[in-house]
Amino acid sequence: KEEDVLILLQRLKAAVHYTVGCLCEEVSSDKDMQFSKQTIAAISEVTFGQCENFAKDLEMFARHAKRSTVNTEDVKLLARRSHSLLKYITEKNEDIAQLNLERKAKKKKKLEDENRNSVELAEAGVEESEN
Repeated sequence: KEEDVLILLQRLKAAVHYTVGCLCEEVSSDKDMQFSKQTIAAISEVTFGQCENFAKDLEMFARHAKRSTVNTEDVKLLARRSHSLLKYITEKNEDIAQLNLERKAKKKKKLEDENRNSVELAEAGVEESEN
């Protein structure tokens, strides 16, 4: 089990390293500059460490609120020091909430239509049997 955790951790670190490498390549082509392998490795390590800290903070925020699940309020609390990030997260959260409301309304309307059709069919069946 501990070995499995280490393997997953290595895979996650490799994914972060790969992503940082891709981002550095993109910046390199845009800004006509180069990043050494050591620089990419250092950025990757710092990024991974920061993500670990974020995960621990999010867990503690949820635990403080007596929850076992991290929610968007925890993420907003984590992002509170970066106004632009907080604004972005808040906007995305509102977009998702709006989509969910629209889906619920659509589903409710569909159920109401199905129920109405069922009642109409049942009433039509009753009328036929009476005749």
